[in-house]
Amino acid sequence: MSAVQFGPHDTRRRIFAIVAASSGNLVEWFDFYIYSFCAIYFAHAFFPAGNATTQLLNTAGVFAAGFLMRPIGGWLFGRIADKRGRRTAMLISVCMMCGGSLAIAVMPTYATIGAAAPALLLLARLFQGLSVGGEYGTSATYMSEVALEGKRGFYASFQYVTLIGGQLLAVLVLVILQQLLTDGELRAWGWRIPFVMGAITAVVALYLRRSLDETSSAETRKKKDAGTLRGLLEHKRAFITVLGFTAGGSLIFYTFTTYMQKYLVNTAGMPARTASTVMTAALFIYMLLQPVFGALSDRIGRRTSMIWFGILATLGTVPILHALAGVTSPYSAFFLVIAALAIVSLYTSISGLIKSEMFPPEVRALGVGFSYAIANALFGGSAEYVALGLKAGGMESSFYWYVTVMCAVALFFSLRMPDPRRHGYLRDEVPPLGAAHSVGK
Repeated sequence: MSAVQFGPHDTRRRIFAIVAASSGNLVEWFDFYIYSFCAIYFAHAFFPAGNATTQLLNTAGVFAAGFLMRPIGGWLFGRIADKRGRRTAMLISVCMMCGGSLAIAVMPTYATIGAAAPALLLLARLFQGLSVGGEYGTSATYMSEVALEGKRGFYASFQYVTLIGGQLLAVLVLVILQQLLTDGELRAWGWRIPFVMGAITAVVALYLRRSLDETSSAETRKKKDAGTLRGLLEHKRAFITVLGFTAGGSLIFYTFTTYMQKYLVNTAGMPARTASTVMTAALFIYMLLQPVFGALSDRIGRRTSMIWFGILATLGTVPILHALAGVTSPYSAFFLVIAALAIVSLYTSISGLIKSEMFPPEVRALGVGFSYAIANALFGGSAEYVALGLKAGGMESSFYWYVTVMCAVALFFSLRMPDPRRHGYLRDEVPPLGAAHSVGK
């Protein structure tokens, strides 16, 4: 089937839609991760005075609770997106994240309201966990549907550009505040600034998303099984396949991103500041790699990209982690991490798109978001805990093989996955942008 041709005006609207959708994605991830980066400064404000480690563990527990809300968010927002429209779900999602950030920014401390303070903090994080759990599926679905045929890999890759960018922006804001404020000022009130910034930028993202065109049609939204688990179960093979390769993909992603800084410090013996510099630079390059590998998938096919990811990740994980364990030069560490992240990019650049291609429009957001959130919470969210637990037990190398086995599982499911170019649901879809598909405008 030949590609549908659109004029310059339609192309500009699609590019704006990608920018508006991905800007909200960046804000969501900035807001979610700033909590983790600033925890050292506000832990004492919400938990009783005492051991600093205990306070940090309490804040980490609240962070984990938000993480575990993602499957519920994936189901809830997937249902909303399939029944009420992608645009509606993305607006609610960014509003919830804005509200959560603003609540934390102005929240009274333990010294003021006692045990109600950590309870309110937990409630705010549960809202944010729901929000970010729903954000992935709805934004991935929207960006996949709005992208032009033949360039979907390139355009959809910007979901991970902004996901990684949100983490980098959170780090950058904290570094700037550390230069401008004293440690005492950061602990007293400075930690609130990033949460205020997150709430403000969420309002900007909300404004941009309000002008988005809807990509789902009224016909698909009115279907009896639209957005339902019953409708999703009609596509069990696709759901299980997504669970299979997301388990390995999420695990290796968190291994070489969020856990890697601790690995370089605790295992390789690298100074903390050096490890932070290495990982900041590596994440920046990793962010830039996403459109490159997304465009590559447009040329070689999504299934081929996934198969190469599975092969290289299965063969490369153990050697790269062993090499990083004994690395002495920060430059060597940087290039080894980049090599690993280049392999991971074969997956992350098309992560949302390839899932979207496996589900029909009436259950697409639910299928993408719910399956991703389950596998991500079980395997991605537990990566650091499992790695540190095995290290404490004197079996650190077992973690290398755990990641390898899960990547082999991803390879298995990639091999049995139908080629989206022949069997994908998006292959004949190029939704028109305009009033015909508008919702609530």
